[in-house]
Amino acid sequence: MAKPVLTCLDMEGVLTPEIWLAVADKTGIADLKVTTRDIPDYDELMQLRLKILADHQVRISDIREVVAKLGPLEGVPAFLDWLRVRCQVIILSDTFYDLVAPLMQQLQYPTIFCHTLDIDDDGFIRNYHLRQADQKRQAVAAFKSLNFHVLAAGDSYNDISMLKEADSGVLFCPPDSIASEFPQFPVSRTYSELQEEFCRAGGLAP
Repeated sequence: MAKPVLTCLDMEGVLTPEIWLAVADKTGIADLKVTTRDIPDYDELMQLRLKILADHQVRISDIREVVAKLGPLEGVPAFLDWLRVRCQVIILSDTFYDLVAPLMQQLQYPTIFCHTLDIDDDGFIRNYHLRQADQKRQAVAAFKSLNFHVLAAGDSYNDISMLKEADSGVLFCPPDSIASEFPQFPVSRTYSELQEEFCRAGGLAP
């Protein structure tokens, strides 16, 4: 009997805009434009972000105001509608539950596994807490242990371990540098191409 298919998707850059890039644009803090596409070490990246936020006195309310004005990338609602009919879908993201509620509402409240922030009484972010180290890979491994055939798509360095662990991993609109560094993964540049790749790799109906 064929295994049921489960698809794991990164959020930022795959389904939604990059939150930190939007915050950088809103605040004018250019240093916040660094993302997981630029720095492979997630802790290094988050420590940099925390320092920048502290230096510029940016509160959680400032970031939430930016997130509230974001929406899914063009084509995402139709893509998710297509995918949900064919398999179960889970978002694996290195974002934070403290930030994503407006985006989750617009995506019809999908299941998302991400992390949490430590926010003080004045609304400043003092630290972050991983739900689990290397949580994307760990989640995919757990789903495989439950006898799912796991497909995955992401765009950044922090998605690579997830793509490697999945039965089939796809890079979606990655920087050329990441695509060149990890040539073992097929690259999709549109949601139509991603659908075709998932059909091929997971036996999904067109």
